[in-house]
Amino acid sequence: MCSWAPGGEAQHPKTSPKPPLHPTSAGDQPATSSQTPGSSSRSITHYGGGITAQLSSGGQRGGCLGEKTSPSQGSHAQGSWRAMSPGRAVPPQPGHRTCQGTATGSTGILAPRAWSKKMDFLLSVVGFAVDLGNVWRFPYICYQNGGGAFLIPYTLMAVFGGVPLFYMELALGQFHRTGAIPIWRRVCPIFKGIGFAICIIGLYVSFYYNTIIAWALYYFYSSFSGTLPWASCDNPWNTPNCTNYFGRSNVTWTNSSRSPAEEFYTRKVLEIQKSGGLYDVGGIRWQLLLCLFLIFTIVYFSLWKGVKTSGKVVWVTATLPYLVLLILLVRGATLPGAWRGVLFYLRPDWGKLLSTAVWVDAAAQIFFSLGPGFGVLLALASYNHFHNNCYRDALVTSAVNCLTSFLSGFVIFTVLGYMAEMRDVEVEDVARDKGPSLLFITYPEAIANMMGSTFFAVIFFLMMITLGLDSTFGGLEAVITAVMDEYPQVLAKRRELFVLGLITVCFLGSLSTLTYGGAYVVKLLEEFGAGCSILAVVLLETIAVSWFYGIQRFSHDVKAMLGFTSGLFWKVCWAAISPALLAVSTCGLSVVLSCHLPCCSQRRRCSPRAAAPAVALWVRHQAACSGFS
Repeated sequence: MCSWAPGGEAQHPKTSPKPPLHPTSAGDQPATSSQTPGSSSRSITHYGGGITAQLSSGGQRGGCLGEKTSPSQGSHAQGSWRAMSPGRAVPPQPGHRTCQGTATGSTGILAPRAWSKKMDFLLSVVGFAVDLGNVWRFPYICYQNGGGAFLIPYTLMAVFGGVPLFYMELALGQFHRTGAIPIWRRVCPIFKGIGFAICIIGLYVSFYYNTIIAWALYYFYSSFSGTLPWASCDNPWNTPNCTNYFGRSNVTWTNSSRSPAEEFYTRKVLEIQKSGGLYDVGGIRWQLLLCLFLIFTIVYFSLWKGVKTSGKVVWVTATLPYLVLLILLVRGATLPGAWRGVLFYLRPDWGKLLSTAVWVDAAAQIFFSLGPGFGVLLALASYNHFHNNCYRDALVTSAVNCLTSFLSGFVIFTVLGYMAEMRDVEVEDVARDKGPSLLFITYPEAIANMMGSTFFAVIFFLMMITLGLDSTFGGLEAVITAVMDEYPQVLAKRRELFVLGLITVCFLGSLSTLTYGGAYVVKLLEEFGAGCSILAVVLLETIAVSWFYGIQRFSHDVKAMLGFTSGLFWKVCWAAISPALLAVSTCGLSVVLSCHLPCCSQRRRCSPRAAAPAVALWVRHQAACSGFS
């Protein structure tokens, strides 16, 4: 074990002097520990916290300040802590996690709550990072930006930008063992607003993200039928424009024609025809309200006890999507025309590499995919054991994330190739949909025309539900951990009530997305919910750690945990390369969302298929006219 001096230099107990029993100045004392030979009693002083405590235990090193808790890793410290502050008991310090154990006095600082198993943590991180965006966003961005050629900028951005920041957040959370708000009191207090910004972003992302999961749940329920309801035009919600042309050569397709899958999504699931747009969203769809209520109920009972419960749930929600992806990949590869989709997906367009937009898209995609800046990695890593190898965890989980995105492209494009073969058109003509329409219109349409369509529809939408739930678990756990660690005196013993209140706020905030015009609201929040704002937060976080807290000091922290110093590559990435990539990505995305579109002050009704681009136009116009862009 190491002790830390104020300058950040790691010292070994044999060479460092025995610390004083009590700190003389809260905030200026080094973290030290001493132990009398043959005795099981030690005093510990934590640098920056002004806390001194003594452990009486028959076990080995206590886990309060980043140490193992007992002879068997993962168990809590046995014995009791008693306050050593002169004349009074020391209250719990903001940011210190109160843990399970027996405490004497009022310090409340024991071994931190920890993951039951290492795999609980890894699956939680993978489950958060691998979300719905891996399935719909990466394949679309890949073929749009040069196919196989796009893998070059994507890999470079991952190596020099995404993975270093992923590693940095895991190390920060594991060393400081606290959430996204109080951690900045230790790193750089002037940047404490980053923590509050992270919580705000997490909240309004949950307002629309869980609605998408509710749509998937509605599809999941509707799939339990002999014939999928979006397979034909013989339903009450269909219009005369509904045209089922799949596999038929004598069908005329016009600009007003709509597929059964599209009309099911827009006229049955959303009932968007009853809305006048963002100006008149209409009433609430009670069926979607029930679906969302069920989703938030699952979320609550997965988070109410902390990592004790969520760490078990992810064993199902984080592993099931890979089984489903494998099944869908095998099925897609056996479909006629699948090879056309794969060639279209991977066909390199080397000229695209000369476009700045391709590199900006690659950087933005890797940052959004790995998820630094959402506070989730800080929160999840704060429950790790102090000497956990977060370096290896960062490499493994980020590699799994990137490979999953690449694999999802094959799952999507084998089916798009099949659709092109059946329609007798080019793959490019069926690969225009992106975002939710790819998952709720294009892919379901292909499934409806497969053998065993009910089975594949059920597992596909079950995969979407589990992918979404994992990301929701991580996003809300980040908010919960940050707020509870900031106000431990108030919330330490009221986690269940606090989580219930937070879930209620998220549910109420989502009601506008459940209206007939809820798809417009989802698009509005998606445009600005986690775009430039999250990139700006990550940029400020990187600057705070690298330039204010200091690369050398941060490297000493990493060495104290892992036993080895971060190499020059990581230091250069943290200090220069990653901030530069983030700055370019933020500016590039701002340009994309800026006012390059013509202003339109008139209210326009748009067709269901044109809903997404029309809302994007409205959002950008409103941002420009309001001065938000």
